[in-house]
Amino acid sequence: MRGMTIGKLAKEAQVGIETIRFYEREGLLEPPLRRPSGYRQYSEGVIDRLRFIKRGKELGFSLKEIKELLSLRATPGSTCDQVKSQAQAKLEAIEAKIRDLQRMKRALKKLTTACRGEGSVSECPILEAMENKTRKRRTS
Repeated sequence: MRGMTIGKLAKEAQVGIETIRFYEREGLLEPPLRRPSGYRQYSEGVIDRLRFIKRGKELGFSLKEIKELLSLRATPGSTCDQVKSQAQAKLEAIEAKIRDLQRMKRALKKLTTACRGEGSVSECPILEAMENKTRKRRTS
């Protein structure tokens, strides 16, 4: 079977050529065979692996975490529980990030409500609140 060029692979997997090269350097993709002409020759299975990586990123996994999941998948004796533990850890990190974002949203909402949007910036309650917070941290 003839393999695909990097351009065709990128198109099929809907990723950039540089992304494929980066994943190769990071060890997420095996280095491809090369044709006598020097062109990379990829098998059809690489498309599935790229889609796995892409979906993992969409779910919030880092490339390091995706590499670990791929390793679990390829290691005999690995269990679904190991994968579930990693997914639960990612879920907890996402929930913590959401809490932080909600806290920031409440603080910004309070500040934007306090600001009339008039006057000079030297009297802006948003900037004043930020300066006071910074001063408090420095003196603590």
